[in-house]
Order: sequence, then structure tokens, then C-alpha cells
Amino acid sequence: MNLIELHNISAGYDGKTVLQAVNLTIEEGDFLGIIGPNGGGKTTLLKVILGLIKPQSGEIVYPCEQSGHNCSRKNNPCQTFWGYLPQNNPIDKKFPISVTELVFSGMLSQKGLFGRYRKTDKQKVYALLEHYGLENYLKAPINDLSGGQLQRALLCRAVIASPKVLILDEPMTFVDSDFEDEFYGILKELNKTVTIVMVSHDINTIQSVAKRTVYLNHKLSER
Repeated sequence: MNLIELHNISAGYDGKTVLQAVNLTIEEGDFLGIIGPNGGGKTTLLKVILGLIKPQSGEIVYPCEQSGHNCSRKNNPCQTFWGYLPQNNPIDKKFPISVTELVFSGMLSQKGLFGRYRKTDKQKVYALLEHYGLENYLKAPINDLSGGQLQRALLCRAVIASPKVLILDEPMTFVDSDFEDEFYGILKELNKTVTIVMVSHDINTIQSVAKRTVYLNHKLSER
């Protein structure tokens, strides 16, 4: 089943075209690696897929869960369709929020700002944090976490709403190299239940973990 289809997409900023006539299909269960030079449009492509940037031309088609049919870009799927881990996460580690509260924030699209969390929601958060080795930090402030631990917590936030597609933009950029093998192992496990799209500058590693890889330098080509 195709989850996302890009047809002849061009996009950019301030009148400058960064993506040129991109065609791409992402299938259910895919683990797609996106590689390419800096400035080649990798992050722009992710933002177009997420609906954060409107294409200059072309069409994006998503599944429409309500009707069972595909729908056009103007009917972008609900926020729970996505889990997103950006390259430069804007979170301030000094902000007074606990690890558990950080993960709960991933449910805001479902619950709303003032929504109440059920017992089952709390159990799901605790189980996920335990699964990723953060059971000793449930009430700890996020400032207590190492880089790798924070990235695991942010990943928990990205998947807590059970998205269909997990999008990661160079998630290893600010993480110690010792954590890389562990993180890629986590992604392989997640890929059993969620489609993954990941931008990486580490060509050898991404090609070893992704099911397929594309090269993007303004234009897209399969590897």
C-alpha cells in the first residue's frame, strides 16, 4: 500500500527552487534513507512531505483513512499520521519539564492542550520509557538526561501517538557515536510496525539499515 506519493514536486524558499521535479513513492513498511550533499534539499523534502512547506508545483497524495481512498495535498492527513524528530530540536533542556511530561506532549494532537489523560495513556507512556531504558528518569527533569537519553525520550514522544510514518532528520547529529548502534537497533525494531523516512549524512550506515536509499541533490535518484 502506498502511504505517500510525490508527483513532480518542486519547492523552495524566497523564490529559489531547491527541489526540482521530485517523484517519490513511500510504501507501508518502508524504511527509506535519504542521502545527499548539504544544501541539496533533504530537509526541504521532509518539510514538504510533512506539509510544513507548500510546493511550488506538483502534487502530494496521501491515504485518506476516513474514506479508504487517496486524497490530495489539501487534505493532508491528521497530525497523528506523523511522528517527527527534527535535526535541530528546539527543546530547551533548562525548561522545567519532566521526561514523562515530554513524552506526554506527543499526545497533544490527540488530546488537545487541556485534554485529560486516561490511565491507559499513562501506562503506555511508562511502558514506552521503560522499553527504551528510561524507567529511572520518569519524574526527572530533562536536564538530567545525557544526549543519547534525551534522543531516546524525544523518539518516545515521536511515536507515542502510534503514527503510521516516522520521519527523522539526521537524528544522530548531536549524539555521541557510542549511541549510534543502539539507536539504529531501535529504528530496526520500530520499522516492524511503522514506516520510517530518515535523512542521514552517514552513507554507509544508512545503506546498511534502510530497505532502500535515494540520493537527493535538488533532483532525486534511486541508489
